[in-house]
Order: sequence, then C-alpha cells, then structure tokens
Amino acid sequence: MSNTSDTSREQPPYGYPDGARPYAYDPVAQPEFFEGVLSRRLMAFFIDAAIVVGAVVLFYIFVLLMGLVTFGLSWIAFFFIWPTFVIVALAYNAITLGAPASATLGMRLMDIEVRTWYGAPCYSVLGAVHAVCFWVSVSIFTPFVLLVALFNDRRRLLHDFLVGTVVVNNAIRADALRYRR
Repeated sequence: MSNTSDTSREQPPYGYPDGARPYAYDPVAQPEFFEGVLSRRLMAFFIDAAIVVGAVVLFYIFVLLMGLVTFGLSWIAFFFIWPTFVIVALAYNAITLGAPASATLGMRLMDIEVRTWYGAPCYSVLGAVHAVCFWVSVSIFTPFVLLVALFNDRRRLLHDFLVGTVVVNNAIRADALRYRR
C-alpha cells in the first residue's frame, strides 16, 4: 500500500492554506501596475470598438454589393447585422484576451493587459464572459459603472469584480514606470 494518498491530504493546493491564493497585484507595494490604467483602458476601448464596428461595416458593405449582384436576394442578410455585431464582438474579445498577450489589440497598443485577480493570464471563455458582463453592466448602470473604479485601489470596474479580473500595465510598461521613479 502506498502512502501517497496520506501525504496529498497534508499538502494544500497551490502552496497556500485551504487553497486560497493572495492577490497578485498590490496597489500599495506595486503602484506601477496601476498608474494610468483607467485612461489607457478608455482609449483601448475606443480602439477596440472601432475594430469591431469596422468589421461589421465591412460585412454590411459586402452584403450591400452582393445585393446588387444578386438583384436584392442577398439583402436578406441585413437582418443578421445585429447578431453579426454580437458574434464579432464576443469572438474578438474571446480570441484576443485568450491569446498569450492576454489583451485586445487596443489594450496591446495602450500597454495594458487583463489578468485574473491572482495573476494568471486571461483565457478565451473568461474573455467572452468579461465582454458580456461589461455590456450588461453598462446597459444597466450606464456611465455610473465607471465610478466604481474611482473607489478601489486596483481601479477595477464592476464587471472586473463580477468575473474576477484586474487590468494592469503590462510588465514592460510597469518596469519603465518603476525605474522612472
């Protein structure tokens, strides 16, 4: 008989008691990870929105031109513009946040990234859920959802709390801010 089952009960998972993990980013000890994140996050949103809207507009133009070629038959696809927007937005967030950079294209341009509250990179399902929670929270609380970030040290928005994420400066920007001081 093996004693491995007895020793596995004694060792807590992840090296922490009861499997609990500490927060990965401390705004007091590591302020460089949070410096300027809100303004960069806003700019990244506008860049990402332009990319998603641009993709849907290209689809719209394609359907319009195909309607001219097919004598209006393909204009039936205009009914799918709204579902196409939702699918493109979710796929964009899932694919880009699930990538190794753990950031959308706009976030990469702004040198920020999404991490779980314990520091792990984002993954595709979390990226899609993050987008859904963002749109639901914005549609219910309109601009007031942005006020949540002003009252917490990690500058997390409402949907970040819901899905357990934090947006931080990437390592290169954080190092540059750390050495600038």
